[in-house]
This record gives sequence, structure tokens and C-alpha cells, in this order.
Amino acid sequence: MVNIQASTWDEYFAQCGPREPELRELDALIRESAPGLAPVLFGGMSGTMLGYGMQPYKSASAKVASEWPLLALANQKRHMSLYVCAVLDGKYAAEIYEPTLGKVKIGKSCIRFTKVANLDLDGVRAMVSDLDARMASGERLISFWCWVFPARRPARVEGGRGLVSAVFG
Repeated sequence: MVNIQASTWDEYFAQCGPREPELRELDALIRESAPGLAPVLFGGMSGTMLGYGMQPYKSASAKVASEWPLLALANQKRHMSLYVCAVLDGKYAAEIYEPTLGKVKIGKSCIRFTKVANLDLDGVRAMVSDLDARMASGERLISFWCWVFPARRPARVEGGRGLVSAVFG
């Protein structure tokens, strides 16, 4: 994993090396396709990720609710990841959209790819637009129970349903 520590979007991209143009392209696609998912730098895993559309969740041990991004884009050592923290009708969104996303590897809530050229950008655009519309309508996309890294213990999400492994599928 690449440990990027950044306090601005430009700092983040500057640390992505040769993948910078591809990550900028995907960031632009997400922002254009999902204008309702506010972008935010998000501290996750062991570094910073690009988050979109913060959702409330509350772990079983927490006294106050926190937030987690609906989508997160991250540069990894050997690939790039688009994390999708959403369950639609009891199924993980990444798995539902897998046939339309191109040459990717899918975890429960993680879409891994080595270059943007391997993605079917129309499929990514459709998925992101659908999630944006669902969130705008007030639909709870994060599930009732999720696994939160690094503790890997269940976290209760206020008002959600189903199961999801948060952004770490």
C-alpha cells in the first residue's frame, strides 16, 4: 500500500507518481457524474484517500457517530482502487455493477484496476450517477452492519440495512 499523507487534493495527486493523470481523470469523472457527492480528503487505511459523499455511521463502541465516504479513490502500490461503500437491495454495489466496469477485480466493496484504460468509463459513470441519485433521494446506502478497518469488528450504522465490509472489501 502507498501511504499518502496529504492536506490538499494537489498534494495528494503530486504523490501519485505516474498515475497522477489517471487518478485526476477518474476524479473528474466522479465529480461530473455525481455532483451531489461532496469531495473530501479522507484519512483511511494508513493514509489519505479521495472521498466522495460522506455518510454517517456509528460503531458499536463509539459514543458519537462518525462519517465514511460512499466512494473513495486510492492509489495503491500495484493498482488503483475505487471503494464503494454501498449495498443496494441487499447486494454490494461493486458486485452488482461488475459486469459493466471493464477489466477489473472486485472485492465486496472494492474495484481494483491497474490503469484507467482497463475501466469501462461508461459503466463507472452509470454506477456513480446511480449512487449519487440514490443518496440525493435520501436512500441509506451504507449498511446496518459494516466492518471498520483496522479493528475488523462490527460497526452499527444508524438507519441502514444489510451487510457490507465498508470500504475494505
